[in-house]
Amino acid sequence: MNKVMVIGCPGSGKTTFAEKLNKCTGLPLYYLDAIWHKPDKTHISREEFDERITEIFAMPQWIIDGNYKRTIELRLQQCDTVFLFDLPTEVCLQGATERIGKGRYDLPWIETELDDEFRQFIEEFAENTLPYIYELIDKYKSEKQVVIFKSREEADKYLNSLTGP
Repeated sequence: MNKVMVIGCPGSGKTTFAEKLNKCTGLPLYYLDAIWHKPDKTHISREEFDERITEIFAMPQWIIDGNYKRTIELRLQQCDTVFLFDLPTEVCLQGATERIGKGRYDLPWIETELDDEFRQFIEEFAENTLPYIYELIDKYKSEKQVVIFKSREEADKYLNSLTGP
């Protein structure tokens, strides 16, 4: 495990998992949200975003946390390990709601609300994004280690298996 992508619905716990995986393995961690978003709530250009991701790919080891559907297949081609968080929508909505008002490493501002557009994205993730992710995982699964978590407890058990009792 040298080149890792962590994907899943917002609020599922993927960033927390990526941070813990970084501590367990020492692999450098990159947050796509932190790359894409500027502190003034604007974002960099797609070209600059793609350049930054390509720079990460050139490194011998990395963890990339985030979805960004447009770049999922590109990251799948480059990684050796995929962690997918496929949790119930209610759990993801709760996770996204619980982080409101808290500072985060992956976002250059503090969220003050769960806006309607973001809520809708979470509510529709299982229908609109997850089938595409599974299709891509199926396409690349013979070349990659793929781990799918259906609960945060499964993710914690996996991390515990890395660190031992």
